[in-house]
Formats: sequence, structure tokens, C-alpha cells
Amino acid sequence: MVDFQSKDEKKRIMKEIITELHKGLSVEEAKDRFEREIGSISSAEIAEVEQSLINEGLSPDEIKKFCNVHALLFKSTLEKSTVKEKSPAHPIFLFEMENREIEKVTGKVTEIKNNVRKYELDKVKQELNTLLNELKNIEIHYARKEQLLFPYLERYGFHGPSKVMWGKDNEIRDLLKNNFEEIKKVSRNQELDNYIKTNLDPLIEEVEGMIFKEETILFPTSLEKLSVDDWAEILKESDDVGYVFIEKPKETTSLIQELKGAVTDEPSVKDSVITFPTGKLEIIELMKVLDILPVDITFVDKDDCVKYFSNNKDRIFVRTRSVLGRNVENCHPPQSVDIVKDIVTSFKEGKRDSVDFWINLNEKLVYIRYYAIRNSEGNYLGTLEVTQDITDVKKLEGEKRLLDEKN
Repeated sequence: MVDFQSKDEKKRIMKEIITELHKGLSVEEAKDRFEREIGSISSAEIAEVEQSLINEGLSPDEIKKFCNVHALLFKSTLEKSTVKEKSPAHPIFLFEMENREIEKVTGKVTEIKNNVRKYELDKVKQELNTLLNELKNIEIHYARKEQLLFPYLERYGFHGPSKVMWGKDNEIRDLLKNNFEEIKKVSRNQELDNYIKTNLDPLIEEVEGMIFKEETILFPTSLEKLSVDDWAEILKESDDVGYVFIEKPKETTSLIQELKGAVTDEPSVKDSVITFPTGKLEIIELMKVLDILPVDITFVDKDDCVKYFSNNKDRIFVRTRSVLGRNVENCHPPQSVDIVKDIVTSFKEGKRDSVDFWINLNEKLVYIRYYAIRNSEGNYLGTLEVTQDITDVKKLEGEKRLLDEKN
């Protein structure tokens, strides 16, 4: 085995091997060349090579198709790799704790499917259904990975996980959905055997394969690339997505509280740019966003005066600028003034946070909602009126997916 001093040389050879794999080279031949010419390589280097292949034009779908082969190719060297010690509150530690629980579920599934003849068919189906429902909770694990870890990696130029691993996550989601549908059709032992072979086995293989890919490639690479501040933000935002199979450590709660105390959630304005806790918008961008929403918005301040209305071209109720600064009671017909006053008063007193109703107007079904707007201390800031024509929305049936737009 040649001991290359240059990481670039290792990566060059590995790119050649992966490219040849995609052209038909057998896994055995690839492993032989890998062990002979490279020997060992870090998870970060593997991730960098796959990212460079994407940058050079190899489609993420093509890499996704072969990523199980890639993982197998590098399995021996990856299993020997070590990652730095993590605290019990570190996001990667929590991901790994969830993986240990996922393995317990897949282990139970494997135990049942290997002993199906010991139980009545209905009992087997019942047990598998229970475990599949439990396994369905991996959605939270995947969502936290996709919505928090991937975006931070992208900031360092690593788009591969979001383009490749996300696709593999979706394949697992589809396999889970198919398993729920197919197990219902099983009524005989022979059908059960076929269901296990064509549906259950591929699901368990992919779920356990994803754990391997996460812990030997994704997580070590993330630990190498992301900063302490990145991990702190990921930890803070993880509460919004949630955890599965595990209890959040006490250290996490105290750390999040400390972080929230250090990071202001108040917006600021500088050079026509508004900085929110969740992003930045130029003032012109914000105005256009509000005006394009398929709803009419009117905001009444804490003193009951109209302060703002959106200006989309298809407003249901006409608003003119002369209404700005006007008391909200004067903006409604006499027969509805008392109702409006009651709603606003209930908001101010904290008795209600929202009120909604719907009316028929000029052959349209109009949905009207009022929301109490409060600051972080719970103090009343005003009332938001949101009006929407839901005539066509109410007619929707089935589903129309984003992919349908391609046709």
C-alpha cells in the first residue's frame, strides 16, 4: 500500500475510483484499488470528493443512486475513524442517541421477521404495524438534520448532503409509506414472505444504512467544518423541530436559556434593511412580500387606529389611504361596530387571541380572521385583520405536488 502524503492525491485517486464505479467498475475491484492505493481516508475527505464531483457536473441523483456503494467501499476505513468527544448536550451526541433508539426498533423488526412462523399471522401483522408506527417518528430526526445541519454545511460550500442525503431520506419516507400500504394486503403466510422480501427488508436496510452514513461521514464532517457558534445556534433551534425517542438533556435546556439571553430577538433597521430574528429583508422587499400575499391585511394599533393595510391588486374590501389614522370603530357599519369593539376589548384584556368567521359576499366565500398582536412580554400591540377569498380553496380535493408543475 502506498502512503501518500498529499491529501489532494488521495482525493484525486478516490475521485477516479468513484467515477469508474459509476461507469461499471465492480465494488470488489474498487475496494481492491482503494486499499492498494489509498488505504485510509477521513470522512471529511470523502465528503469533499463527493462535493467536488457534484461541482464538476455529476448529478446529485447519480451520486444518490450509488451512495450505498460508496459507503460500502469506505466502510472499513470509516469504522476505524474517531470523532472528538462531545458533551451530552451537543447536537451530534443527541443525533447519535436517537440513532441508538432507532436501532432498537429495527432490531425488534428483524427479530420478528426472522421468527414469523412462531406466531399467528394476525399477531405478526399487528406487531409489525406497531413497530412501523414507531419507526415513522424518524421523520423528526431527519427533519432536524435537513432543516438545521444541512443549511450550516451549505454555508461552508458543502451542498452534497442536502442534495444527496436528503434524497435518500425521502426514499426511506417512501419505503415507510409503502410498507404501511402493503402490509394491509397480506392475508396468507406466502404473501407475508413476499412482503418482507420486497418491502420490509429494503426499509430496514436503508434505515440502518442511513445511520452508518450519518455517523461515519455526515457527523464527523460536520464536527470538522462547523464552529462552536454554529453548534450553539443549531442547539437553540433544535427545540423548534423537536427530538424523537430520547429526552432532551437538562444541560440542553440551561444552555439554550443562556444562549437566548445572549442573543436578542428584537428586530433592527439599518440602511433600509430590517433584521429579524429569522432573517433580513430590505424595506422594498418586505412591502412587496406583504402585497403579494393572497390575503388582505389591515393592522389596527393599540390605540384603535388603522395604521397599515396591504395593497394587493385583488383586495376583497377596498381600502384607501384616507383610512390611515382613523379609529377602527368608524371603519365599520353601525350594525357591526359593537362586535368589533367586543373583539378588540377581549384582545386587550387577554381573554382571546383570535376570532374568525366567514360570509358569502358577491358569490365568494370570504374568510375573515382577527389576531391579537402582542410583544414578547405579552403586552397588547394591536389587532391584525386577515381576509381571504376561499371560494376556490374550498373546492380543492386530493393533492397536487410540486413536481406536477413540471408537466
